Amino acid sequence: MRGDTVEKPKVVLGVSGGIAAYKACELLRRLTESGHDVRVVPTASALHFVGAPTWAALSGHPVSTEVWSEVHEVPHVRIGQSADLVVVAPATADLLAKAAHGLADDLLTNTLLTARCPVVLAPAMHTEMWEHPATQENVATLRRRGAVVVEPAVGRLTGADTGKGRLPDPAEIFEVCRRVLARGTAAPDLAGRHVVISAGGTREPLDPVRFLGNRSSGKQGYALARTAAARGARVTLVEANTRLPDPAGVDVVHVGTAVELRAAVLAAAADADAVVMAAAVADFRPAEYAAGKIKKKDGEEPAPVVLVRNPDILAEISAERVRADQVIVGFAAETDDVLANGRAKLLRKGCDLLVVNEVGEHRTFGAEENEAVVLAADGTETPVPHGPKEALADTVWDLALPLFH
Repeated sequence: MRGDTVEKPKVVLGVSGGIAAYKACELLRRLTESGHDVRVVPTASALHFVGAPTWAALSGHPVSTEVWSEVHEVPHVRIGQSADLVVVAPATADLLAKAAHGLADDLLTNTLLTARCPVVLAPAMHTEMWEHPATQENVATLRRRGAVVVEPAVGRLTGADTGKGRLPDPAEIFEVCRRVLARGTAAPDLAGRHVVISAGGTREPLDPVRFLGNRSSGKQGYALARTAAARGARVTLVEANTRLPDPAGVDVVHVGTAVELRAAVLAAAADADAVVMAAAVADFRPAEYAAGKIKKKDGEEPAPVVLVRNPDILAEISAERVRADQVIVGFAAETDDVLANGRAKLLRKGCDLLVVNEVGEHRTFGAEENEAVVLAADGTETPVPHGPKEALADTVWDLALPLFH
């Protein structure tokens, strides 16, 4: 605080020389409009894609790539020292290599060496460059040192190429930055962990135009994915019918039915440290699928729809863990006797944690906020008051962390 003025969080936006540099303009806009004081530090190569006047106009700060500019202010030291967050988007293979090996031949790499705040790196490059052992070793080194390296997205690259290496959507990179800033100087405590999260609601087809479904929006599962990524985890998100944008740094598997979700979760869980079943999985599906649309016939009642049980994925993965210390988290949406039903479900499913919340037509499903009680297998109960779904997600990870050991 300075008088009655709240000092804005200071963010350094590094931009390295890749074609995705133009997307950083959108990230810069989101950071400045949300109340952050942003200084852009591009590499010389980045200025071939977006010029210094653009960065200066959007940020309100002068832009330089050299350590020799404004030498009396020692910018190569001061910029990193005063920052609350350094984010580099895009981060090229060259930039990652320099950062991993401590090279400092321009203002951005000097800033990375002097920063004592959280660092977020959003790589963007061709698939072969991302998959090269040298790049993977550099990423592993940076993560081991505490940097949050966001996994690239899969999609269209330069030219006609498609694959993993695309810069994630700037709006989703912004969400990672927001979450990292909210945690302050806390270390990325999920670094080195692989977590699997299911989200959304399964749909069980009755005929080509109808299905049995539920009201789940998937927002809580996505909050779990975003917070885990911001805390350094490798995240696999199995989503069912959400229509939400893919979170930055998350591998997303799209499914439709409960059977498809089960197959995807079991495959991803093979090397997972934690599995969080936040999806609303249909308990039943039609016994028969009509190849053509079921017609309404005048004067006749419709034939009864015979249902069969879907697999109980939570109980299955709890009973058949790939290793003893794999953490399993379930969700229970209840409409009455919430805690009593939740305790019975925790015992029946055999998971480590069960997030229990009361749902209804205007509660939880589709909302931006949530409240719940997290029940643990050891009998402890952790109430989470009404608030953003990200707050509940962070509580889940806080409770899961000790169980890894």
